[in-house]
Amino acid sequence: MKTTVGDWTESFLGTRNLLRRVRDKLLHEARVVSYKQGQQVFGPDNIPDSLMFLHVGRIRVSQSSDAGREIVLYRVEAGESCVLTTACMLSEEAYNAEGIAETDVTAITLPRTSFDRLAAEEDSFRGFVFSAYSRRLIDLLRVVDDVAFGRMDVRLAERLLALGEGHSEIQATHQALANELGTAREVVSRILNDFQKRGLILQTRGRITLQNKPQLEILANSA
Repeated sequence: MKTTVGDWTESFLGTRNLLRRVRDKLLHEARVVSYKQGQQVFGPDNIPDSLMFLHVGRIRVSQSSDAGREIVLYRVEAGESCVLTTACMLSEEAYNAEGIAETDVTAITLPRTSFDRLAAEEDSFRGFVFSAYSRRLIDLLRVVDDVAFGRMDVRLAERLLALGEGHSEIQATHQALANELGTAREVVSRILNDFQKRGLILQTRGRITLQNKPQLEILANSA
């Protein structure tokens, strides 16, 4: 589905700091696309041919094993670019992960030919793209470090607080939380049951009430 927006370069810290002539090139050569909530934005069967900037919404990027276990790698928020799209476009390889629109999404896509030309001709554009790429790569390395070495109870406490976003009740299944943390549902269920016994949370079907946020925050900060 296609849509139109105004001067989208104002929405991105990197692009609004570019020279006006560079921004005008982006506005002329990029196109605007949209996706409904739950729709696949990209997947393992696709080889990207454009750079993606997220204008509105949120995309969840995850990877699944042959056994069906899923891990959420990161989320692309409005105002950010997708590092996986950039990496696969530059290497001309298919995605090894899937991007799903968690909300209705409006994105800006810049064709590979335009990207190559702007990256070669405009130092400011090249710096913007690879600075964003480097920041997201560091985030991915943190995910690997958390999965390999992080205490699961600490990571789960962190995730519950993040999902709460200032509220006391969140809607999440044990499987969804396991996918977020790259672990088995049984592990999450065991830790949540322990949290409940300790009075940190209260569980009902598909919902978790954060009963003792201060103690959850102490646990989350104990790593």
